[in-house]
Amino acid sequence: MSGPHLIRGSVSLPEAELMWRFSRSSGPGGQHVNTSDSQVELRFDLAATEALPPVWKERALERLATRLVDGVVTVRASEHRSQWRNRESAAVRLAALLAEATAPPPKPRRPTRIPRGINERRLREKKQHADTKRGRSGRDWG
Repeated sequence: MSGPHLIRGSVSLPEAELMWRFSRSSGPGGQHVNTSDSQVELRFDLAATEALPPVWKERALERLATRLVDGVVTVRASEHRSQWRNRESAAVRLAALLAEATAPPPKPRRPTRIPRGINERRLREKKQHADTKRGRSGRDWG
């Protein structure tokens, strides 16, 4: 592993709280495929962790509620052939997931009013377009 994986700011994933499980990847292979456990399953107990500030933890538990099983979030990686690269990929993915889940909510949008001049111009152009179309009708031709 290449050092601690930052979530945001100075908060990082504690290596001691990460639980790793390895198994054989699915899909085609060749030599070595039936003997190497290259698929990685990374588990992080979000409900019991002390690494996250309480506000972040609460926010993450609420946003990741559908992904949690008994307060534990799981990330799987099997796209690489080497276990080490899958470990890196899973750790980066978990850090990104937690960063997104702990991000503060966006500021609410302040509704703005349409300037009166723009509205008047739209109505004037609409009326002009209607007059043009009315002029095309053959009523007055005699």
